[in-house]
Amino acid sequence: MYLRPVHTDLHFPTLYKFIRSNPLGIITTAIQSPNYHTIQSSHIPWVLDVEDEENATDEPKAILRGHLARANPQTKALIEAATKSSSNKIQEEVMILFNGPVHHYVTPKFYVETKPSTGKVVPTWAYTAVQVYGTATIFHDSSNPEHQAFLSKQIDDLSKQSEEKVFGYTGENGAPKAWNVGEAPESYVGLLKKAIIGIEIEVTGLAGKFKVSQELASGDRQGVIEGFSALGTEEGDLMAKTVKERGELKDAKKV
Repeated sequence: MYLRPVHTDLHFPTLYKFIRSNPLGIITTAIQSPNYHTIQSSHIPWVLDVEDEENATDEPKAILRGHLARANPQTKALIEAATKSSSNKIQEEVMILFNGPVHHYVTPKFYVETKPSTGKVVPTWAYTAVQVYGTATIFHDSSNPEHQAFLSKQIDDLSKQSEEKVFGYTGENGAPKAWNVGEAPESYVGLLKKAIIGIEIEVTGLAGKFKVSQELASGDRQGVIEGFSALGTEEGDLMAKTVKERGELKDAKKV
């Protein structure tokens, strides 16, 4: 991911919050195999574990946990690579891309300061994303208690996260209680667990890209905010809010 300084955010707590708010990440692997494509990608909802999040250091201390369908060709390539190591770790680096909730075309008509004065404006696309690099451990052996324990914790935690954070099913203040895995028959869950594998990513690097017109002159940036707001759509409102927030953050760093 190309990271221009003006669009880059390396503040780990901000990036962790972004991942938790947008947990569906695209994992990409590049594994040499005689049987499967070298480059493969899959959408996976992730659980993020962070060590000492309040005191983030210069190095990320975070783990991403997810699971894949065993029938997925990418899974088969991962298992093939994992079995070459006694630790079930993949030698090749993996990448996970988390996209923000909205992206949008930006018309030059929004640039109310520069367009009238010079005309030197062109269209662009606004978006937000966080890119993660790491090393993967694969939990694929259904007869291994450690692997089964990982899968049990993973699906429990992911279900709880999704029910409470996405739907707000907390059981508090009149909200419904969250569904949990224990509500499904144990034999049924056991069969489903045999059809998936677990994946744990030790995060070695992450960076955020917020390309939302924050580098523009104040008049143009305000034009973008007003232009998106005038669309009268949920996407436009969210883009306007994001442009405003990132612009204010950029301005604050100048002080």
